[in-house]
Amino acid sequence: MSANPPHSETDGDLWVFGYGSLMWKPGFEFLEQVPARLIGEHRALCVYSFDHRGTPEKPGLVLGLDRGGACRGIAFRVAARLRHDTIAYLRSREQTTNVYREVMRSVWLENAARDRVSALAYVVDRGHVQYAGRLSLSEQLRLVQQGHGRSGNNRDYVLSTVASIEKQGFRDTQLHQLATMLHDSGPLHRDARAADGLDPA
Repeated sequence: MSANPPHSETDGDLWVFGYGSLMWKPGFEFLEQVPARLIGEHRALCVYSFDHRGTPEKPGLVLGLDRGGACRGIAFRVAARLRHDTIAYLRSREQTTNVYREVMRSVWLENAARDRVSALAYVVDRGHVQYAGRLSLSEQLRLVQQGHGRSGNNRDYVLSTVASIEKQGFRDTQLHQLATMLHDSGPLHRDARAADGLDPA
C-alpha cells in the first residue's frame, strides 16, 4: 500500500489509471477519460492469471505495472460521490488473488494543461506467487494461447488491449509483437525463437 491509501482520500473526485483491460472495459461510471502517462513503472505481461484469464492448473498471462520506465494509458475521473463504490468494484475485480498492490501514483494528463493528478493504480506485487517476471516471447505466446478463465480467453484480452493502445495512437512493442504472433501461430513460433535468441538473459 502507498502512504496515502485511496480509502483515506475522501474529498474530491477520484482518478483511476488504466493500462490494461480497464482501458477498453472500465466497468465503472466516470466523468471523463484522458490519455495519461505514469512515470516509474511500465506495462508488462508479468502476472500469471489463475482467475480471469486462466486457472492455477493452466495459467494465462495478464498485465501488471512493474518497476522502471513509464507507461501510457488512460486516466478516468470518477465523481466524488462514486469514489467508495468505484474502489470497492475495482478491488473485487483486480484483487481476487491480491497479486496487485493498490497505490496512488502521480500521472500526467495528456491534455492542453498537462495537468498532474494523483490516480489509483494497481502495481504488481513482486513477492506474490503469480508474479511471472520477464518471460520470453515464446513463453508468453504459450501461456496466452492456453489461458482461459471466467472473463474469457487470454488471446482476446491481449488483442483488445493492443486495439485500445492503437486507438490512442501509440504502440507497445512487446504487446504488438505478441499480437502478431497470436494472429498467425505458424511462422510466429519461429519469430518467437528468433526473438528469444536476441533477448538478453
